[in-house]
Amino acid sequence: MPRIVGPIRRLWPVEVHDVEFLRANTDRKIKITPPGPFTMSRPAKNEIRDLKAAGADVIQLDELWLQARAEEAWRLALPAIDRAFEGIPGPTALHLCFGYAYVARDKPNRYAFLPELTASKVEQISIEAAQPNLNLTTLDGPGDKTVIFGVISMGDPAPETPQMVATRIRTALAHLPPERLIPAPDCGMKYIPRATAFAKLKALVEGAAIVRRALTGN
Repeated sequence: MPRIVGPIRRLWPVEVHDVEFLRANTDRKIKITPPGPFTMSRPAKNEIRDLKAAGADVIQLDELWLQARAEEAWRLALPAIDRAFEGIPGPTALHLCFGYAYVARDKPNRYAFLPELTASKVEQISIEAAQPNLNLTTLDGPGDKTVIFGVISMGDPAPETPQMVATRIRTALAHLPPERLIPAPDCGMKYIPRATAFAKLKALVEGAAIVRRALTGN
């Protein structure tokens, strides 16, 4: 962890360039993920406003300490998260991170802090499910929130197949209606080679399409 050796101040928006680059290269919806306020304290509030102004459609906070420090989260996290999203038009999302697979290998198969988020302003909750082999009764906890459901493992160096992804999506649909389920990677792909990451994302798209065709006939 960095040491604080002088006055704390915000010099510039950290991720605005990333949003501007992505916005300039696609007309589809884009999402950006800054650290959440429980993890990084109050600077997140200004960052979110700048990212929205730069063109991000979805703002997702990344909160690794909610799961790791559940007792403190009870007392501090929910007011901080709601304050960070205050005045921010949706969709809004929150990722409950177990940690990068490169460094966090023995992940629990349940979340210690999830039903508590039903009272928050967050519209979507992002959870890891593939690598930790999540106990899917967990999906009964988020109330009426939309769940961003991890179907791509960051801990497996081999790309998933579309059929594997489709199977993982179907297991989640036993607990959630399709309109409240968004298939996604478990977490970020920081430590994964570019070709592998591309193959995993391709499997995600194709696996979701398999399930969508079965549900809609299209």
